[in-house]
Order: sequence, then C-alpha cells, then structure tokens
Amino acid sequence: AAPQGPPVYVDLAYLPGSWSARTVDEEFFRRVRSTCYVVSGDDHLKEGVLRPLLDALLAGKHQWGLDIPVTLVPTFDSLVMHEWYQETHERQQELGITVLGSNSTVAMQDETFPACKVEF
Repeated sequence: AAPQGPPVYVDLAYLPGSWSARTVDEEFFRRVRSTCYVVSGDDHLKEGVLRPLLDALLAGKHQWGLDIPVTLVPTFDSLVMHEWYQETHERQQELGITVLGSNSTVAMQDETFPACKVEF
C-alpha cells in the first residue's frame, strides 16, 4: 500500500493502456486529481480493464468533495466506453465529468486520424 498523503492536482493525466491500466483504481483517482484524463490504448487488452477503470473514476471523483470539473478524453472508439457513458451519464453530470467525443479528423503528412481539441 502506498503511504497516505495529500492529493496531487494536475491539469492533464494520461492513463496507461494494456496491462498497466489495472494499476488505475479508485485510490488512484482519489489521489491524482486532474481536470483532464486521457484514456488511451485501443487494443483488446484495454477493453478488458476499461470498465473497472471508468467506474474507478466515478468512485474516486465522488470522494473529492470539491466542485472541480473533469474532462475525460478517450482516444479510441469502444463499445465498453459507449455502454458506460449511457449507463452512468446521470452520475457523470452529478460529479461534473464531461466525456469528449469527436468526429473531427486531422490530416498530417499523408495520414488522417481522429482528433479533438482540449483547452486549458
């Protein structure tokens, strides 16, 4: 167990993908408080740990006791993400969590990929 201490506040936190995503739990979100979390890792391993990670965000954010808005930026399209969004939308609103979705694309160096703009 990690030693107790005050929470850390950051503007942007990049959540790990694949097997490392298993280390992100409710305690992580209670202690690492960000105004923007980026969820990446478009692979089959991420799908298996995505729902617990998203539920941990809700549980951890509930413990903040502060009215700090949070933006969640998924970098991939996922059925698990869509289901979680629909099932917990009311709770997200109560906690001040906004999930960004984007149909925008960016073309760079003969490559096109989805993108969204995040401002601080």
